[in-house]
Amino acid sequence: MPLTGLRIVDLTRVISGPFCTMLLADLGADVIKVEPPGEGDPLRGQGSGRDGLSWYYASFNRNKRSVVLDLKTPEGKQGLEALLATADAVVDNFRPGVMARLGFGDERLQDLRPGIVSCSISGFGADGPYRDRPAFDFIAQAMSGFMSVNGGRDDPPLRSGLPISDLVCGMYGALGLCAALLGRERNGNAERVDVNLTSSMVSLLAYVASHYFATGTVLPKTGNDHPIAAPYGLFRTRDGQIAIAPSDNTFFGRLMDALELPEVKADPDFADNFGRVKHRDRLQVLVEGKLALADSAEWIERLNAAGVPCGPVYDLHGVFSDPQIQSQNMAIDVPTPANGTVRMLGFPIKLTQRPCHVRRPPPALGEHTEELLAEAAAAKRRA
Repeated sequence: MPLTGLRIVDLTRVISGPFCTMLLADLGADVIKVEPPGEGDPLRGQGSGRDGLSWYYASFNRNKRSVVLDLKTPEGKQGLEALLATADAVVDNFRPGVMARLGFGDERLQDLRPGIVSCSISGFGADGPYRDRPAFDFIAQAMSGFMSVNGGRDDPPLRSGLPISDLVCGMYGALGLCAALLGRERNGNAERVDVNLTSSMVSLLAYVASHYFATGTVLPKTGNDHPIAAPYGLFRTRDGQIAIAPSDNTFFGRLMDALELPEVKADPDFADNFGRVKHRDRLQVLVEGKLALADSAEWIERLNAAGVPCGPVYDLHGVFSDPQIQSQNMAIDVPTPANGTVRMLGFPIKLTQRPCHVRRPPPALGEHTEELLAEAAAAKRRA
């Protein structure tokens, strides 16, 4: 696999960091999850589970090995030093400055392992006036402007139903770490990677930010309609709703042809996207008037056949029953030694030569402590 042979010491917990390191582990890296004694990663005690295992924890920690170290003690720090001396990279999601206070600042890391790459994940970043503030996903969603653009025009700010800042920041961390490791291979320089939840969310503001930069005004909220494209959103049919996304003139023409609305296609009010957005309400009535004549399934079949992006609105039952999702193996069953079989999300990255797979089930707390410390001791003797 692409990252086989790379060793990552993982000092993270909860979501953003474990998601980052799981992505690396899924691509072949040997990820060593360092956990405190007692309860370990707090995620072990959260979410739904079976047979004594949190499936929430399991879903972010496959393909890793777990070692228990008390980093507040000399013995724990010595154990971490031994692991770091064998590592290509270390990832933490402490607040800025905690690694240095533990005795593992940048200089110390390079002393232990010249060329080691470090990645730090935090709420606000390594510098700036908020660097020392605590933060979780909800704070980043709120302060990034993300919540302000969700919902309808008169709705209050609305969060995502998913921990999106944790997930996006974790992906940025994995991407940055891979880039830093490739850079080290090419030029020999060790790199420090810093990513944070809030900036990660700000980076996703896309067209709402470009509109603000260009005009100095804030786009009004439009709910499930697209603020700068029409018709684009959820549309009522005879028996429900479907999602339709004709994003340009070509797709709009296809939609009008499929709906047999030549007079709407020729209407000068709808000649370009600016006009369609301006006259969105009238256009929506015309489109839904046609869609009301048939059921959702018929329209989905007909519109896709006409080359119009269109699909159903699923809940999770629908998602994991859909034949396309099933063909992509986006739900997988992972046997564990002591907790039965765990169902979790599959691999969105598809590699043709050496595809991602589960090499190790989510580890029990400290399951590999003796094994890993013995490996580190053997490496030291060989050095």
